[in-house]
Amino acid sequence: MAETGTGRRIPLVDLTWSHRQIHAEAMAAVSAVIEGQRFIHGPEVAAFEKAMAQRLDIEFALGVSSGTDALLMTLMALGIGPGDEVITTPFSFVATAEIIRRVGARPVFADVRPHSLCLNPEAVRRKMSPRTKLLLPVHLYGNICDMDALAALSLEREVNIVEDCAQSMGARRQGRAAGAFGVAGAFSFFPSKNLGAWGDGGLITTHRSDLAERLRQIRDHGAVAADRYDCLGGNFRLDTLQAAVLLVKLKYLDNWLQARQQAAKLYEQLFVAAGLASKDQDRPSAEFPVLLPWVEDESAHVFNLFVVQVQNRAALRAQLDQAGIDSRVYYSMPLHLQACFADLGYHAGDFPVAELAAKQVLALPLFPGIASQQQEQVVENIAAFYRPA
Repeated sequence: MAETGTGRRIPLVDLTWSHRQIHAEAMAAVSAVIEGQRFIHGPEVAAFEKAMAQRLDIEFALGVSSGTDALLMTLMALGIGPGDEVITTPFSFVATAEIIRRVGARPVFADVRPHSLCLNPEAVRRKMSPRTKLLLPVHLYGNICDMDALAALSLEREVNIVEDCAQSMGARRQGRAAGAFGVAGAFSFFPSKNLGAWGDGGLITTHRSDLAERLRQIRDHGAVAADRYDCLGGNFRLDTLQAAVLLVKLKYLDNWLQARQQAAKLYEQLFVAAGLASKDQDRPSAEFPVLLPWVEDESAHVFNLFVVQVQNRAALRAQLDQAGIDSRVYYSMPLHLQACFADLGYHAGDFPVAELAAKQVLALPLFPGIASQQQEQVVENIAAFYRPA
């Protein structure tokens, strides 16, 4: 593979810089867990849950085994099942719709907005029916959805909202944290997330005490006491070792989020200065071939991923790869066209905004610790592709 001018590839994600900051403290926390031998339901889990509830200004926060399980458990706790419909986006990771099928309900997709690629509230309204029991918006790439409009819909139709916050840890809109708008929020601690574990992990947030209690039961096989099970659950616990690492990382999260936002701002400046993008454009074009991420409220986007929309994506990716620059597509096929959802009866053309986005989105390198020189190389190579003269 080709290398950059620094002699190294520019990775899409590099955890080295942030890991160096927490290494000694995290290893001490892990050692303490090993010494205490409380690998399941250790005190670090409760401490982490308390810290997260305080940070997110939410009544209850429950550590669980993954972001996918956080969504699955929440639908189980809310009693979503056969005959129910859940409206969600076709432009997301498969887990968002997968968990709806796993509880026996039907995913109903609604198209997204061209700029944010988050659920379009008007499209959601058109999809609502007497069978609609839940709205499941995804705060995509670190950007919070239009929760005011979705909340108004949920009140009007008397349906709950569960937020998929897997990519939005730390995001706020009008002072309110992702995960605090709906009846519940589901977070992922996959290692590359804004707050990442050293393995899998997740979190559920809620203001409702009854829902929190139900989730605690489901998290531990439905147990209410030793050998007493009131409902069916599963093994959805957050390991104590992961909670210990996350507690350490949480202290650094604000600095890491600021670093992400500063890097995103630099990308914006570089693309505009290069004549590749304009703040006024609404789609990629010959004049401005790069559509920058939509940032309606600076505090609302925490850039878990820096995703642009471009034309001639495959050729651009090939040139970036040749130049030693990593990139990735999130997501190359909308969920309504995936084979696992073929029985739902959707077809190409049903959600044109999502389908066009799937052909144009491209994630560029961004992570805490990325050097400005690396970002300049990314933009210079993209400029060389679109402006070869």
